[in-house]
Amino acid sequence: MMVNSMPATLAVDARTSLVDTLRDQMGLTGTHVGCEHGVCGACTVLVDGEPVRSCLMLAVQADGAIITTIEGLADPISGELHPIQQAMHQAHGFQCGFCTPGFLISAVAMLADNPSPTREQIREELGGNICRCTGYQTIVDGVQVAIDLMRGSQAGQEADDR
Repeated sequence: MMVNSMPATLAVDARTSLVDTLRDQMGLTGTHVGCEHGVCGACTVLVDGEPVRSCLMLAVQADGAIITTIEGLADPISGELHPIQQAMHQAHGFQCGFCTPGFLISAVAMLADNPSPTREQIREELGGNICRCTGYQTIVDGVQVAIDLMRGSQAGQEADDR
């Protein structure tokens, strides 16, 4: 499998979850373990571009997959944050931070499918992620800031391409 653009070959027990493999064997502790039942969304990662609750997926099921964790969102060379990370910081989108990785990964997946969601669509798409601090309003605000940042990046890229 590929994890955050790096090839990974691991020996794992057949019953080990993907989240435990990422955290314990690979040291990628940004993916959090919350409920261990797929309800809270804290363990969300991208598997082949789709958001997946890594507490419900066995590591062996990820064989050959492309996995992106929260650690893989920033540019690996420059360290520049992904627009969703920049936006959440700018909008003060989170309080304690426990839910942050799952929300950010879910938001990245949502924006890949729908780059211009309404506030209601954002709420609906992120409804599977739980924030214990009830910071939902600022999270939605952060996604809207990310949309603006991403539009600005695309406009700049289009100008560079001309």
